[in-house]
Amino acid sequence: MGQGFLQIGLTLCIVIAITSVFGRYIARVFMGERTLLDSFMNPIERSIFVLTGVKPKDSMTGGQYARAVVYSNLVMGIVVYLLIFFQRFLPWNPNGFGAPTWDTLLHTTVSFVTNTDQQHYAGETTLSYFSQVAALGFLMFTSAATGLAVGIAFIRGLTGRKLGNFYIDLTRAITRILLPISIVGAIALLISGVPQTLGAPVVVRTLEGGTQYIARGPVASFEMIKMLGENGGGFFGVNSAHPFENPNGASNLIELVAMISIPAALIYTYGVFANNLKQAWLLFWMVFVIFVVLVGITSTAELQGNPLINGTLGLEFPNLEGKEQRFGWAQTALWAVMTTATMSGAVNGMHDSLMPQGIFSTLFNLFLQIIWGGQGTGIAYLLIYVILTVFLTGLMVGRTPEFLGRKIEKREIVLASIVLLIHPIAVLIPSAIALAYPISFAGITNPGFHGISQVVYEYASAAANNGSGLAGLATTQPAPTALWWNLSCLFPLLAGRYIPIIAILLLADSMSRKKPVPETPGTLRTDSLLFTCVTAGVSIILGVLTFFPVLALGPIAEGIKLSSGS
Repeated sequence: MGQGFLQIGLTLCIVIAITSVFGRYIARVFMGERTLLDSFMNPIERSIFVLTGVKPKDSMTGGQYARAVVYSNLVMGIVVYLLIFFQRFLPWNPNGFGAPTWDTLLHTTVSFVTNTDQQHYAGETTLSYFSQVAALGFLMFTSAATGLAVGIAFIRGLTGRKLGNFYIDLTRAITRILLPISIVGAIALLISGVPQTLGAPVVVRTLEGGTQYIARGPVASFEMIKMLGENGGGFFGVNSAHPFENPNGASNLIELVAMISIPAALIYTYGVFANNLKQAWLLFWMVFVIFVVLVGITSTAELQGNPLINGTLGLEFPNLEGKEQRFGWAQTALWAVMTTATMSGAVNGMHDSLMPQGIFSTLFNLFLQIIWGGQGTGIAYLLIYVILTVFLTGLMVGRTPEFLGRKIEKREIVLASIVLLIHPIAVLIPSAIALAYPISFAGITNPGFHGISQVVYEYASAAANNGSGLAGLATTQPAPTALWWNLSCLFPLLAGRYIPIIAILLLADSMSRKKPVPETPGTLRTDSLLFTCVTAGVSIILGVLTFFPVLALGPIAEGIKLSSGS
């Protein structure tokens, strides 16, 4: 028991230690300051800008930035769809795979373009190496860089700067952050035992005299950008529970730190841009405390085990169902909370086998989206909750709300409300439909409260751009059930990604155009412990009130039933 909690504690200490260093580096990259990679990357970036016709000094309005995001993502999605559709005729296809069904291919393309990477297929039996690397791997870089660029543009707008140029931010996010770290991380994973090869699957004879095909491929490079970019889509069907994606404790630690490094660092980056590190650290510790509480709830429940099984055996065992023994209950619990908190979606154990408390924690993360939040969008959602808190507290004291010296008015509140309201719409409406009609209901393999959690989790994961799942849904089965899940997930995937991004950019543009208001003795300080506590309360209350009915009908009801011994 003590060793498990010690592992969790050491991992969190590493996260705290790297946050300020990495956060300041990200700020320097996007503020145009000198970095260690300048001498190598400047000529490459200049060449890219010359070839694409992008002028580094050009800045975009919120509408232009949003259009650039949507248009570029649309083009990339079409290219990737065609690459996978024609994978039979392209290189690096030792298994001779043809194209998946049209609905699976459409769902996969949209899922990876939106940085969700929700998979309704098994990679090792569906996609060629070329499709994994040149198609999905390409989107892992560009979708993560898109989110990071949007987050930085939002921070610029809030702090009174011009939003910048999307294409420049996209390029620098890849060349200065994602690509260099992915190269170093892939080498570290390769050393720890993750394969990197274009060789065909290995054919071996089993002890029983049978034949077994062992899938492999360029996994190390794929795995690192998957974790760093909060993509989460696995090279293999069982994701990071597969020994070739995550062979041991060393690789598990590397992937955990990579998963949370950018979302945590972006809070500090905001503090650098706002010239207010005190507020940044207060927000960091607010998120950190909520995260630790959720980890504690989940890990304690997994350590205590299933009361029905333990009661039958008369012994006390941790819940080891659905877990890789090389990680155990502690690392699986930490990973489950972290992957849903960061919107990564990668798994090193089966979430379907978590105790109800763990399912509650993972769903809570998907609903709230700020602990730690998605790539770039997480910091934007967090600051939107801060803006709403400023607005509410301003109403309480009868003052016009201000944030970072700029007034919060009707337009900003409307846009902030759109960001927060589209998520429950994209989750609850499809969930209600799926639970009401026979075509979708037939694809739910678990009855009762757990089945409700599975359905809500599927759409919450899609809308939050997370991509993980509770399993148990017939998403990979023949039509019509697979067709339903593939197509019904498209709405939360697209709405949960692009509507908030557009609103975020318009809000940032509006704030950037406001003239700063001089600070007075009556100005509300947002860098105080009291205000941070109020922000935490507002965030949790809004999240819980919106989704409490499905939490009550899902994990809470399942936990009560389990504890009662029925």
